[in-house]
Amino acid sequence: MSAFARSFLKKSLLAASTLLLGMPALAEEAASASLSNPFICRRPSGAAGTITEFPLPTEESSPTSITVGPDLNLWFTQTGTGTIGRMTRDGAVTEFPLPTEYSIPQKITPGFDGNLWFTQLGVNQVGRITPKGVVTEFPLPSAGSSPYGIAAGLDGNLWFTQVTGNRIGRITPAGVVTEFPLPTPEAQPTAIALGAGGKLWFTEVRGNKVGAIATDGTLTEYTVPTANAGPSSITLGWDGAMWFTEQFAGKIGRIGADGTITEYALPDANSGPVDITVGPDGALWFVELRGNRVGRITVSGALTEYDVPTAGSQPAGIVFAPPGFLCVDPHLWFTERGSNQLGRIRAVTVP
Repeated sequence: MSAFARSFLKKSLLAASTLLLGMPALAEEAASASLSNPFICRRPSGAAGTITEFPLPTEESSPTSITVGPDLNLWFTQTGTGTIGRMTRDGAVTEFPLPTEYSIPQKITPGFDGNLWFTQLGVNQVGRITPKGVVTEFPLPSAGSSPYGIAAGLDGNLWFTQVTGNRIGRITPAGVVTEFPLPTPEAQPTAIALGAGGKLWFTEVRGNKVGAIATDGTLTEYTVPTANAGPSSITLGWDGAMWFTEQFAGKIGRIGADGTITEYALPDANSGPVDITVGPDGALWFVELRGNRVGRITVSGALTEYDVPTAGSQPAGIVFAPPGFLCVDPHLWFTERGSNQLGRIRAVTVP
């Protein structure tokens, strides 16, 4: 692992430990505080659930997946324009066109090599973009595999799902690809995330299962109790369990290391929860594509929902805000695919 990657990992683990131990590391707002200064945590007063929206410069760009890069900026895919977007801490947006047209970039994630990696659903490729915007594309060996979800593994490689290929893929930083077929036919694997113990956990939207793959390729699958639930997104919770969305059932699921699954029904069964992430408050936060809401669920299952101000915004992706150094931002950011905006929601109330 490079020195850059070790530094980034240290900051990530430090931020995680800060959250688990509480929030006292957040600095009070000072007159000299600046969003571009990573050593000062801004903490303006405000109520939890407050949403602010930021229009993107290019019409019909359809922002979809969003993450935090090694440079601590927000990075997101724009499926409508075939570009990767970056928003800095001061709100400046830059868009990077991809070399291959109609590539339909989907999920994006930071790698331990100091770059960001993304899938290109429309052209059967995995892409890499440096923090400076240099793009490299890697064609996959199996035609028509439809790469979708992607996550960094502790082995230093990137792991991704192949929706129509029915495989889990692994790509090294040098671009060498290995593929692992799934036991369940036509499972349609979608999201993938790093879990406790170093396994990669993934969802099977048609197979109605949650799976786990070790870095040696060993696969395990677990059936979701609700039939045709459409498990779609998955993330590691602060409690050490994996949490996932059930897009077609309108539920949030939790799966422990032993495979035990617990489901929590949302008030609106047709809300379409499609993405989920951890928040700075110890809870899980998710977006409802059809419900036009951002939701919050505690590890004990208590639910809260917040309406997105713009009607029909189709919130599609969500991520915990970029941290500063030795501090945590009290917000999450999400994409609004239908309204061509990024949204920001406050997770904690500050008097």
